[in-house]
Amino acid sequence: MAEHILGFVGVGRMGGRMAKRLLQAGHGLVIFDTNDAAAGPLVEMGARRVASAAAVASETEIVFASLPTPAIVHAVALGPGGVAEGSKVKYFVDTSTTGAVYAKRIAEGLAAKNIVGVDAPVSGGLAGAANGTLAVMVSCPDEAFERVKPFVEILGNVFRLGTQPGQGQTMKLINNLLSATAMAISSEAVVMGVKAGLDPTLVIEVLNAGTGRNSATIDKIPRFVIPRKFNLGFQIALLNKDVRLCLEEADVLGVPMIVGSAVRQLLTISQATEGQDSDMSEMVKTVERWAHVKVGDETKG
Repeated sequence: MAEHILGFVGVGRMGGRMAKRLLQAGHGLVIFDTNDAAAGPLVEMGARRVASAAAVASETEIVFASLPTPAIVHAVALGPGGVAEGSKVKYFVDTSTTGAVYAKRIAEGLAAKNIVGVDAPVSGGLAGAANGTLAVMVSCPDEAFERVKPFVEILGNVFRLGTQPGQGQTMKLINNLLSATAMAISSEAVVMGVKAGLDPTLVIEVLNAGTGRNSATIDKIPRFVIPRKFNLGFQIALLNKDVRLCLEEADVLGVPMIVGSAVRQLLTISQATEGQDSDMSEMVKTVERWAHVKVGDETKG
């Protein structure tokens, strides 16, 4: 018999892997997703699929969510058939990236229904979600934190950012801004090296042995760019959305984002040229196109 019954709304690429972790830990799971292909594997593992987010929230006190955009999170939390209409839910644990403004708005709407909104955005990608090694950035009242912590810890390393709605979201936006910036500037650096006649693998080895190393040189470029795989698993459109949210929040706070604005421009151009569903590692293609060189070789992947 399952130790606890939990809910999960949005079991796509990230959500599905997190939901699987909860199932593997011995907990029962009630899920909702409009995508049959996403829900199917979890149902086969023992999850029970229901017809709406409200139905999930009528069967469990704790509902997790992993959804692509702030507007969708808002609709799932507070809209018709949403979590707020559930009869049993007490905690809404949002692992999505919405930004602080939406997080506060959603928390206020849920509070009117005596439901606590728990900021819990995650970082670590598909591998982190599958392996339970995500960085989970939590902000919520103390009582809620103690209640959801045992389940959130199944997903990865939990960092308590504060007690107010939006604080976890702010941390996530900062993280994704740095991730995007590392990818952008490293793409420019490696393309420059290739244009000068250097071997990109050696460029990466030297950078990683020196002070230029970062998440792109350590992981993204050697694994996904040089072998021309471009299958990191994070859509460029989602990263562009996250950077936009970060810049908007920085503007409200009065923090200049000079470098961040340039990164946003490269992301926007890359999304337009490579497509909405292109991988974030494909940012390098924009720089390659302008420089008339190509980093790496698909035959060596």
